[in-house]
Amino acid sequence: MAPNNQNNKKENRKFPKLENSLYRSIFRGVIILFTFALITSFLYQPSGEIEKVSLSDVARRISAEEVQSIEISGDRLIISLKEGETTLESQKEAGTSVVEAFVSLGVDSDKLSAVNIAVKDESGFGFWAGAILPTLIPLLVFVGIFWFLMRQAKGGASQAFTFGKSNLSLFTNFKEKVSFDDVAGLKEAKQELSEVVGFLKEPKKYLDMGAKIPRGVLLMGAPGTGKTLLARAVAGEAGVPFFHISASEFVEMFVGVGASRTRDAFNTAKKASPSILFIDEIDAVGRERGTGVGGGHDEREQTLNQILVEMDGFNRDTRVIVLAATNRPDVLDRALLRPGRFDRRVHLDLPDIKEREEILKIHAQNKPLAKSVDLKKVATRTPGFSGADLANLINEAAILAVQEERKDVDQQNVLDSIEKVLLGPARKSRIVSEKEREIVAYHEAGHAIVAASLKDSDPVHKVSIVSRGNAGGYTLKLPEEDRTLKTRNQFLADLAVAMGGYAAEKTTFGDVTTGASNDLKEATKIARKLVTKYGMSEKLGPTAFGADSDNVFLGREMVAHKNYSEEVASQIDGEVRGFIDRALETANRVIDKNQKVLKGIADTLMKKEVLEQDEFNKLVKKLKLKPVAA
Repeated sequence: MAPNNQNNKKENRKFPKLENSLYRSIFRGVIILFTFALITSFLYQPSGEIEKVSLSDVARRISAEEVQSIEISGDRLIISLKEGETTLESQKEAGTSVVEAFVSLGVDSDKLSAVNIAVKDESGFGFWAGAILPTLIPLLVFVGIFWFLMRQAKGGASQAFTFGKSNLSLFTNFKEKVSFDDVAGLKEAKQELSEVVGFLKEPKKYLDMGAKIPRGVLLMGAPGTGKTLLARAVAGEAGVPFFHISASEFVEMFVGVGASRTRDAFNTAKKASPSILFIDEIDAVGRERGTGVGGGHDEREQTLNQILVEMDGFNRDTRVIVLAATNRPDVLDRALLRPGRFDRRVHLDLPDIKEREEILKIHAQNKPLAKSVDLKKVATRTPGFSGADLANLINEAAILAVQEERKDVDQQNVLDSIEKVLLGPARKSRIVSEKEREIVAYHEAGHAIVAASLKDSDPVHKVSIVSRGNAGGYTLKLPEEDRTLKTRNQFLADLAVAMGGYAAEKTTFGDVTTGASNDLKEATKIARKLVTKYGMSEKLGPTAFGADSDNVFLGREMVAHKNYSEEVASQIDGEVRGFIDRALETANRVIDKNQKVLKGIADTLMKKEVLEQDEFNKLVKKLKLKPVAA
């Protein structure tokens, strides 16, 4: 019942805000209309123009008996003449009467008495308005401009008094409720979180065994592995209030705001306990302290200190479980990871082939797949894909089907979407000369032949000379099954395959192009890891070389100290060069022994542009490819 009560309170708080906003808008409209009407009334002039004359001229006309009446309004005189109903306007001296003014100008009292003189009282409002408006109007204009600027400064200093409140959201979106059944794979992670949900639902069963409620659960994994999705599943499974907030919302420009928002978030969750508080991307505030960055009053450190106190301080009488997610567990402060704070750390790995197939089935539920679609084959082609990548893959396949005006999604749409996610859309409109197409064809054929010739290499799934992204062509080779360990011979085969395009260009055309630049970069990276990280160098032996530092700020390599001498550094460079040279030698042997195969594959690519796995295997079998030992 707690979530519903909180929702009702939240809705009740919203209605007064709407009413106040409506009243303020009406009040502002009335003020603006009143001001406009007031200014218009004072600036209004009669349609007929009135001739202005001097007071002495009026005195002369009175003496000539031409004046019929005079209307006095303050110091203003409106004179009506007897002939032609002409109206004149004049101004008398302030503080003197009309009679005294005309008598002083020599008007006979008898002739003056013949003129109908009427005095019109000036209203107090008009008097004060005439005196104040010239000063008030510029002031009102200035205040209006200032008010408008303050309204535009949303999120700035005008909201300083609300900085201490956290932007905490209560999960109420039950129309798209997510449960653990909607999350494919991640069996162990779901088990851990199921125990947390069970503790909140049935605490007595655990308390009777003396089990204590965990303080926090940290979800760790690469981007796209389903950390936020699992959190939503917990919200859907748990029968308790589920609050969520991003860690970056704790930190603002003012010192102390993060700590204040942290207290407010935890207090809100405590009032609704038992409850779950989910902090997304906690590494935004949970980075390791004492690194010398920001000083002792760094806002992130103050916020982190407050989180540590709230999770396991003096006050432990609470039933709030903190659920947090991060893809950078290596930068988190050790105090945050100790037991009593984040008691459980749940690792979310990239899905294996079986889990990828299950994820594809979930995302394909609302899409019309053709009967020819084999999701197991798709799962085989997508090692290293995260759950988010697979969701994007299925969506891209549906978009491709719409562009082809199909009524369902076929296998080719799904396979094309894999390459689109990996490399980008096909650039078929790109104008390429026939000579460049030939170079690209021989380059990719070189990769494919070396991969097919070495027993420790992964099988070729596709060869293409269709440009995608920055690649002029590509050779797709994938392992037959997922693996977490890789042998030295497999690395050597990968190096030889990477050098296959370079070797094919050099052998065929007697020159090389910039097309091999990315291959050389990847090959050098693999060779350096073989020497410095994996200990696979015969000369240097099983030793790891690298930066000896745990610093997580400013870039590890910038502030780290090498744990080897310059002499060893020179030997490392020599070993890296040795791995590359041996890989190039292997690639050259394969190319030299299979010149006919190389030409056959390149010619076929020039005609068809794309070779799928079955077509490629039939072609190399027909051309009698000769395997070569690495």
